Amino acid sequence: MDLDFEVVELGESDHPDVGETAPDFTRPLVNPEYWEDASLSAITAEGPTLLVFHPMDGAFPTTYIWNEIDERGFVDDVQVVGVSVSTPYAHEDLLDERAEGVRLFSDPAADLAETYGIENDLDGMTGVTEHRPAVFLLDDSRTVQYAWAAEEWPAFPDYDAVEAAIDDLV
Repeated sequence: MDLDFEVVELGESDHPDVGETAPDFTRPLVNPEYWEDASLSAITAEGPTLLVFHPMDGAFPTTYIWNEIDERGFVDDVQVVGVSVSTPYAHEDLLDERAEGVRLFSDPAADLAETYGIENDLDGMTGVTEHRPAVFLLDDSRTVQYAWAAEEWPAFPDYDAVEAAIDDLV
């Protein structure tokens, strides 16, 4: 297959795995109407949560990820929250276009990429990092029930496996 882009090996990540507790954090959380600082622990206390790390809004992998999540209706079964380097303003646009029923954390400095062990240093550019695609299904105590992180760019989760993990949890 002739691709219009190069597949890049990212290597292994050091992300939280099944049975571990996902690190807590507080960041601006954007919904369709406003944003405010919120913690992951407050979100998961409301029930099972699918935590989706994605590249900046507007990137083709982000579009693909949210289209697939929308089509599968994950928000009907669990809370779905995303995380990227994009600003709250960019998140508002993404929420207008797709990701219905989702809330998005803004992490412009990509600090959570390091916290979660899912850094993607862009094209070898010093100091330019974003989150590699990653998905964590968390129960109400932030215990990881399903974990996946990309090992190449671009890569996408096995959505059937995510769906099965959601079905097992709920």
